[in-house]
Order: sequence, then structure tokens, then C-alpha cells
Amino acid sequence: MASPEIDHLTQALARLPGLGPRSARRAVLHLLKKRETALQPLIRALEAVEARLTLCSTCGNADTSDPCTICADPRRDSRMLCVVEEVADLWALDRARLFPGRYHVLGGRLSALDGVRPEDLDIDRLVGRIAGGGVDEVVLAMNATLEGQTTAHYLADRLERYPVRLTQLAYGLPVGGELDFMDEGTLAQAMRARRPVA
Repeated sequence: MASPEIDHLTQALARLPGLGPRSARRAVLHLLKKRETALQPLIRALEAVEARLTLCSTCGNADTSDPCTICADPRRDSRMLCVVEEVADLWALDRARLFPGRYHVLGGRLSALDGVRPEDLDIDRLVGRIAGGGVDEVVLAMNATLEGQTTAHYLADRLERYPVRLTQLAYGLPVGGELDFMDEGTLAQAMRARRPVA
């Protein structure tokens, strides 16, 4: 059996998304075995992030500087703003390097069941950014869930009085997907979003 300290580390790792107790034990054993090349660098990296971690006061991104590296990048197109639910969504979109503009993180999505109301999200700061001018297009990149679509509709209502072009991510069939394996909701959205053949 492991010492209380090692057991505590295993339990802490097991609480991370994607890691259960068995995966956490394997990770701990690897860290113990590779103490110099894995454990020590991990400890230093965690300490550095813990000491400097902050949320960007402009967009809500998690970073070690404020403004974050995306907001501070002069190569970004400040006329384009992509609104996402969570920091993880921002990171996923930015990792694909498909959006040249800036972002805004709401910090969640509207949900009557979970008691999440508009005032619980970072909507007022979003409206303030758009009211300040300089934004031509707002991309509503909400998740394809009922709550995500409710949030997108609410934002569209709040932003309709501003002279910005509102767009939304397309939803439908994934690349390589077969119709026989798609659920009805995905098929319905794909049919509604159909476009002319080029």
C-alpha cells in the first residue's frame, strides 16, 4: 500500500477530467519512476502556472498574463469577435487556427434547470465591448445543445440593436460521417443547413 502522501496525490489526480482511479495510479507510478524527468518538471510547471494564473479582464480567457496572449496579439483582427461558452471552447477553436479574430468567454450557458441566468454569465462585458465600437462581426460559437442554442438566441436579441453582423457556427454532418449512424437531431440540422452544390 502507498503512503498517505502518495495516496493523496493519486486521489487528487483521479479527480481530474479523463482520469479515473486506475489511470491516476498509473500516472503516479510513472511520476515516481521518472522522478527527475517527469515529476520535477511537472512540479515546476504547476508552481509557475499557479503563481501567475489569471483570467483575462478583456475576454475571460485563462492565461498567465492580463490581457491574455490572444488579446495582446496585434496580428488578431479586432473587428471579429467569437463568443464561446467556456475557456475550453476558446482553446479548441484557437488550436484549429481557423479564426483570425478575438474571443469572448461567457463562463457558461443559460440553463433554467441549473439556475444559470443571464446575469450569471459575462454578457454585460460582451455588450460593452460591442457597444464600444470597432467590431464588425460577432460569431456565436455555442455548443449544439438546447442550452447552447438558447444562449445564442438570447445573445442575438441583446445584440440586434448594434450595427454588427451576427453569424453562427454551422452544424450538421461531420466529415466522414455516414447517414445511417447519425441521430435525428444531427440529420435535421444538416437538412435545414443545406446549401447549393458548387
